[in-house]
Amino acid sequence: MNLKQTVLILLIAASSTIFGQFSDPVSVSATVPDTARAGEVVNVEVAFTVDRGWHIYGMEKVEDGPIPTSIEITGDIIEEVGEPIEPEPTIAYDEGFQKDIPHHSGYTVIMVPILLNEKVQVGLNPISVTATYQSCDNTICYPPFDQTIAVNIIVEEGDKRIGRTQLVEIDNTSTGITTLDSLDNAIQKGFWSFVLLAASMGFLALLTPCVFPMIPITVSFFTQQGETSGKKPLTNALVYALGIITTFTLFGILLAVFLGASGANQLAASPWVNLFIGGLFIFFALSLFGMYEIQVPERLRRFSMEQEQRSGYVGVLFMALTFTLASFTCTVQFVGLLLVAASQGQWFWPVLGMVIFSTAFALPFFFLAMFPQYLAKLPKSGGWLNAVKVVMGFLVFAVAFKFFGNVDIVWGVGIFTYNVVLAIWTVSMLFTGIYLLGKIRLPHDSVVESLSVGRMLLSLFFIVFGLYLGTGLFDRPINGTIESFLPPKIEPQSGMVITDKESIQDAEKWFSDMESAITEAKRSGKLIFINFSGYTCTNCHWMEANILSKSEVRELLDKFVLVKLYTDGGDNYREKRQYEIDKFGTAAQPFYAIIDENENEVARFPGLTRDINKFIEFLYKGIEG
Repeated sequence: MNLKQTVLILLIAASSTIFGQFSDPVSVSATVPDTARAGEVVNVEVAFTVDRGWHIYGMEKVEDGPIPTSIEITGDIIEEVGEPIEPEPTIAYDEGFQKDIPHHSGYTVIMVPILLNEKVQVGLNPISVTATYQSCDNTICYPPFDQTIAVNIIVEEGDKRIGRTQLVEIDNTSTGITTLDSLDNAIQKGFWSFVLLAASMGFLALLTPCVFPMIPITVSFFTQQGETSGKKPLTNALVYALGIITTFTLFGILLAVFLGASGANQLAASPWVNLFIGGLFIFFALSLFGMYEIQVPERLRRFSMEQEQRSGYVGVLFMALTFTLASFTCTVQFVGLLLVAASQGQWFWPVLGMVIFSTAFALPFFFLAMFPQYLAKLPKSGGWLNAVKVVMGFLVFAVAFKFFGNVDIVWGVGIFTYNVVLAIWTVSMLFTGIYLLGKIRLPHDSVVESLSVGRMLLSLFFIVFGLYLGTGLFDRPINGTIESFLPPKIEPQSGMVITDKESIQDAEKWFSDMESAITEAKRSGKLIFINFSGYTCTNCHWMEANILSKSEVRELLDKFVLVKLYTDGGDNYREKRQYEIDKFGTAAQPFYAIIDENENEVARFPGLTRDINKFIEFLYKGIEG
């Protein structure tokens, strides 16, 4: 230790004695997520959760630099300890040491492989993990801390498995052990790294369920645009994409500034907004059925000599706004962090991130808007293209009731419930199949004298799909992705969302407020698992139906005190939403966190995942032994 380090540590130690003990801004946990056998290698995952604005240093020793982070693992069952596998640290200039020094902030996991000896017994075998680190912010560094954690390794019977008997280096880039938990982390990696991350998050958001309804809406709208508009398809599609980017960015930032970090989610969950979107889709569906033509009012056309040229773009921009309102609930954790930063007065990075994110988000819909317009301009497109419009009309009609269901949840009317919306979907799909068979004729339809093979197979698909949906009306389970679009089943007593029969029995295990959960955690000694959810959040319902309802996940959840906080409705939802923002620095839905009885963060899991193993690994981080 050099003179500068020694003096600094002595000064801080003296001041802490005089003015009281300081609060450690770092929490450490250690887990071994995998079972092992005698003579095998297992990975010990040591997780560091660093408070916002603070950092710890990398494991590499820097000459005349700070105390590096180190990990020591001991135990009678250990034959050999391998080299720690450290995520790539951020290199930043340190004013105190006046040089570039690697450090970590936010949430970081360092993995240490250990080779077990032959003394291990089947069952639980204890080891001791000691993490040494120095925490600093921009003005002060605390003395080095030592945290020692007792961890149990689960050993099973059996011979050593091939490929698990030697300590080998693991590629840090493929472990997936780092996550984006603070905007500071992303920014410190550099401009282009931030741009790449924002674009990646935008493309990943396209895989979330709440984007899917906008596909038939976009196709049907621009099919009609191709028939009625004299403008170039490329220009229309470009205006649509730019409209999405502009409204998404402006709405997100302005709502964050005036309504707080959760402003975008508040707008998306608003019953009035959902009622407007649902009504708009019904209006549009009836037009696709041929009930009337959607035209710009005559008074607006005569507004100026150029208005006729502008009016088409007004409709396109209006659809871009609708797209933005309908898809705000797809804001994954990255956007939640951006909106929190914007609500706190930051501008450059949130605006840049929203623009890049929304550009990637809008890109596929640019092509989706362009191609139907070209198809509409093909010769002899009238007959079959009208059939496409009617089919899209049925889909748009069905989608509208998803938004009416959101209204019903918030207002508690009890009309558009799970079964009612599912019945409407069932009938809509059956009607679509019957229409394709030529048994239903609507205005502008031509007589179907013979069926093509493609039309017959498509009709069969819709009829079978409708019958499949109908089985859900008789309490048969349906696909989790489909169920996530339906209004959730609400258990009357607890107000919890129900995804299947078994979860009705489990609903009473979930607390609905933090105070009760903390009291139970102190009584039982368990950690707390928090599920930040939403009644109108499609991605939340998807996770409930496809991840949290799985038996292997439920078994692990039983080891926690469970609390579900709805941040878009119900009792004290504003306080619950603000708790998420204040405690975890995000307004994302869904969002999962594990904390102890003193509300110290142990682990977090941002947003939706389709990989159940990743969620199980997250839960293991909160299980000791």
